[in-house]
Amino acid sequence: ITAKAAVIFVTLQYNVTIPATEEQSAETISLYHYGIKDLATIFFYMLVAIIIHAIIQEYVLDKINRKMHFSKTKHSKFNESGQLSAFYLFSCIWGTSILVSENYISDPTSLWRDYPHTLIPFQMKFFYILQLAYWFHTFPELYFQKTKKEDIFRQIVYIGLYLFHIAGAYLLNLTHLGLVLLVLHYFVEFLFHISRLFYFSDERYQKGFSLWAVLFVLGRLLTLILSVLTFGFGLARAEDQQLNFSTGNFNILAVRISVLASICMTQAFMMWKFINFQLRRWREHSSSQPQSVKKKFVTAKGKTSRKERENGINGTVTSNGADSPRSRKDKSS
Repeated sequence: ITAKAAVIFVTLQYNVTIPATEEQSAETISLYHYGIKDLATIFFYMLVAIIIHAIIQEYVLDKINRKMHFSKTKHSKFNESGQLSAFYLFSCIWGTSILVSENYISDPTSLWRDYPHTLIPFQMKFFYILQLAYWFHTFPELYFQKTKKEDIFRQIVYIGLYLFHIAGAYLLNLTHLGLVLLVLHYFVEFLFHISRLFYFSDERYQKGFSLWAVLFVLGRLLTLILSVLTFGFGLARAEDQQLNFSTGNFNILAVRISVLASICMTQAFMMWKFINFQLRRWREHSSSQPQSVKKKFVTAKGKTSRKERENGINGTVTSNGADSPRSRKDKSS
């Protein structure tokens, strides 16, 4: 009885079958576009993401936490990095396979050629559905993980930026550009969180952060370059630049400027946070060095003074003590 309703939640909707032609292929091709029913699919896979999150937490992260005996602060950060590193690794591998299979890497002009990209393959749509489902599931996880009140606002901003950009690329039919930028961003974030996991296990492992810092800056530059090429050169030179909701064409000047400004502001915000983070680490490192040197100097000085006191006490006992031969002679006289 509920089979027809369950299909909306489980399977992807709005498929279009393209008949086979002798020039293109010998088989029919099924492509997909988006619609209101995608909300039901996103909701279902949001519940699946909550279950997978709980499985990773209970059978992997909690067991490691019991062995390592982390503090409360490290415990929450370790759980966050463990969950995100698993998701970023999965998304990077899957997104890269889509880029290779669809030849987006070998042909950069595919980012804007034949826009609007209203019809996308199954893997592409399923990838975006799962991305939206994962980031929506992080809202109830704030309650399940008992996030501190002072960290809730930071998490909401963090999640909101992901949902805003992923949904924007999906709804504006910029799925090709969005996929490339997501894979690039996820790879850099995966390196950061996996480096933090190694750092929590042993604080001597800090080389990963140096590599992450270099790739973070390069990732921001590549994101800006690809965005400017797509909106400033590719889409700006397209023939059809009229707003048309029926065909899914949003290639107008106002939309291009808005999307490019949003990407640039987000990259600037991330660079600002990155620079503040590096400056804070540099200040802490520079302030800890003089204290350690001063502590060693005080310790060495304290040892010398104790030796001097011991020599002074021995000299005093020898010169004034009752067992001294000279003192006995003076007394007898």
